[in-house]
Amino acid sequence: MKTVKTSGIIGDLEYKLPKVKMVYWLFFTIMVFISLICILPPVWVILSSFKDIKEFYEIPATVIPRTFHAEKLWNTWNEFKFIRYYVNTSYVTIGTVFFTVFFNGLAGYFFSKLKPKGSAFFFLLILWTVLLPNTVGIVPLFGNIVDFPLLHINFTNTYWPLWFLAAVNPVAILIFKNFFDTIPASLVEAARIDGSSKLGIFVRIVLPLSIPVLITITILTINGVWNDFFWPYMILKDQSKWTVIVAIFNLKSTLPADIQFIGLTYAIVPPVLLFLIFQRYIMQGYSIAGGVKG
Repeated sequence: MKTVKTSGIIGDLEYKLPKVKMVYWLFFTIMVFISLICILPPVWVILSSFKDIKEFYEIPATVIPRTFHAEKLWNTWNEFKFIRYYVNTSYVTIGTVFFTVFFNGLAGYFFSKLKPKGSAFFFLLILWTVLLPNTVGIVPLFGNIVDFPLLHINFTNTYWPLWFLAAVNPVAILIFKNFFDTIPASLVEAARIDGSSKLGIFVRIVLPLSIPVLITITILTINGVWNDFFWPYMILKDQSKWTVIVAIFNLKSTLPADIQFIGLTYAIVPPVLLFLIFQRYIMQGYSIAGGVKG
């Protein structure tokens, strides 16, 4: 007996209807068109970085290079020491991932399993911060970075502010809380009866059971660090501390256009590879975030 697929919005039986099939292919065509709009610009940037300078400035521009100079990638990498900017970005990434996973994970554990009196109100406040424009906190945050309260320490040209900012991420807290809600309370109670502390339960019980959400948050965080420009640009003034994105922006006045495109290629490739390899976990993370109950 042939089974009928009913998962998804349109099942096999609905798809046999002419109107449903027409709507399906209409939406499919629209999605393909939108995908091409999103994909073509970075592809054009990557391909243009291989052109020689004469072809680069030709009008009309060529999409597929007639000349292909792969050696420009290696020469630019060595000449402008991009390895240093990759290492700096890696430092920022490692610290940001740790602060995001540990502190936002603790917050999600707090709101999901501990739930002290008044926690629902504070969780609502955290969710409200998602609605605030990012520009609202720029001035007070930067003021605290230049002169940290009480300690009076200037954190410019250090990675600490970037890590501190990652310690409170409302979206990450939301994803963690929603996932922790699915962990049976009996496991937490059993660990508590065995004498484990609240922090011990989080480290030894909750985190090992949360590998999927940890992978998802880590991937999204790494991708966010590679795309982040504003705060690294505001904080990291010393060239020895620049991340890849900041280095490309600050060096653009001294670089020819084709070399700038090579720099952009260095910035584009890692997040793209990360997404292609781990896209299943990224989609899972969005589905977790979208399944939050009010």
